[in-house]
Amino acid sequence: MERTGGPGAAGDAEGVTEALDRPLPEGVRRRVVGLVADAFGGLTVTELPPQLRQYARFTPTRRAKFAGNAMAAAVESDPVFRQRIAARLRETQPELSEAIEGGSPPAAADPVDVAAVAYVLRPTGWVKLVDAAGEEAQRASAERAGEEAERELQRLREELAEARAAARNEAERVRGELEAARKEGDALQRKLRSAQSDVKRGAAALRKAEAELEAVRSEAAARQATADGEARRLRARLAETESALEASRRAVREGRSVEDMRVRLLLDTVLEAAQGLRRELALPPASMRPAETVDAVEPGRMTPKDIATRALSETDPALLDQLLALPQAHLVVDGYNVTKTGYPTMPLEKQRLRLLGGLAVLAAQTGAEMTCVFDGAELAAPVLLAPPRGVRVLFSKPGVTADELIRQLVRAEPPGRPVVVVSTDREVADGVARAGARPVASALLLKRLTRT
Repeated sequence: MERTGGPGAAGDAEGVTEALDRPLPEGVRRRVVGLVADAFGGLTVTELPPQLRQYARFTPTRRAKFAGNAMAAAVESDPVFRQRIAARLRETQPELSEAIEGGSPPAAADPVDVAAVAYVLRPTGWVKLVDAAGEEAQRASAERAGEEAERELQRLREELAEARAAARNEAERVRGELEAARKEGDALQRKLRSAQSDVKRGAAALRKAEAELEAVRSEAAARQATADGEARRLRARLAETESALEASRRAVREGRSVEDMRVRLLLDTVLEAAQGLRRELALPPASMRPAETVDAVEPGRMTPKDIATRALSETDPALLDQLLALPQAHLVVDGYNVTKTGYPTMPLEKQRLRLLGGLAVLAAQTGAEMTCVFDGAELAAPVLLAPPRGVRVLFSKPGVTADELIRQLVRAEPPGRPVVVVSTDREVADGVARAGARPVASALLLKRLTRT
């Protein structure tokens, strides 16, 4: 597989028997890899060994970095590749190549370069050149190491001398500081003894002051307790006074508001009653005449009690219509009394909805004020309910029955206003009658709601 006909062909043939008896020196190996990497680019891809073809486009530096071991192995094991590299080397370095192949390498040449070129060209005696280069490299390395060791030894000697001088200076400084410290320690000892005496005197004074302070604290605590008790008593009296004042103010406001409302409602009742009576009697417009100065009896007002004198049955729905036609009439309904009379089998929620729906229609037809009262004493939570238009819905508070709430509503009305109470309960009917209201049976309201 060796190439023939080249300038180094005879040397290769003779050098086949020559071989190194030791590993190639590292410096020579690196120089061989550099020569192969430089000559690499002058070969085609087909002239390269298969394992080196992937590095064909690399620069010489990158070839030496990534393919150094592979190129060294190819030069050692592939004679054809080595001969091609040798041919490129003869072209790039002809003088050195000719001198080495002629057996007379230049004396001024670097032994490592001579050994690397001889390793590639393989002339007669190339092993000796490589060994000599290795020995020269070792000698130069040893000389460099000796020089470096001598320089290092000299540097260490200088550093040791500097360290000794610094140590002497530091020792002198430390001795001076130690002497100063001794003197300062003596002074501090004297100050400490004086301070200890002061501390003892201060401790005695402190104990005396603490005893006095404890006495003052005890006295202050007693005074503070007395002051706190008096302050709590005054705050309690102030809170009672404020509560009483607020209650009186609220009572004044509520009383004034209720009285104003009662007077206004009574005034509206009187005015509408007078207007209704004037329309019913067809009275002409009032005008003063001499004859009118004579005393005469004025016509009276119609009340819910006057309706009872008419020829109507207590179960006739027309009776309720006449009562609600009175001016400013107020219909108060005992809710559950009516619903349990008319539809007791329905759930309470549906009973309330059915009754309130009928009362809303009745309020729209008559224009009378309507209040429906339900017993709320046994309710676990407030009832969520949207009252219909024209109907006021009330639930009694815990501990208060619906009957008592109805009586409170009747007593809240001014004397003279027509108030109609719907309830079958005889106690309720008698109580509201004594208060001036007109009681009617629940069946009468049920018949009236059925008719609508």
